[in-house]
Amino acid sequence: MSGTDKKSHEYRDRLVAEMRKEEQQRQSGYREQALKLFPHVCGRCSREFEGQKMRELTVHHVDHNHDNNPPDGSNWELLCLYCHDHEHSRGIQEQRDEESPARQEGPTLAHSPFADLSKRLKHP
Repeated sequence: MSGTDKKSHEYRDRLVAEMRKEEQQRQSGYREQALKLFPHVCGRCSREFEGQKMRELTVHHVDHNHDNNPPDGSNWELLCLYCHDHEHSRGIQEQRDEESPARQEGPTLAHSPFADLSKRLKHP
């Protein structure tokens, strides 16, 4: 690896570390606020959290914009790790479904190939 490549990698690594640190600071700020505003209960499964288990409670941004952090907490809800993961994977799947060429161009899994069979079988 040349000196230029090494400097480039060091710069990238330093930049990524700084960005991660800033993100952690941002998250800890709104997480602390959310924990003060809301009961320590998952908004989906209603599981209660206290003590060591509190680390399993996360702040979910309702509009999925992590920069939208109003002080009244109107864009947040507390979710356990499992419900938070499910919420994000559900959103990703919905987005994939909407962007799918098959959905836009023709039949999907909800399509019934035999729906109009009786019309097709009628002879003129």
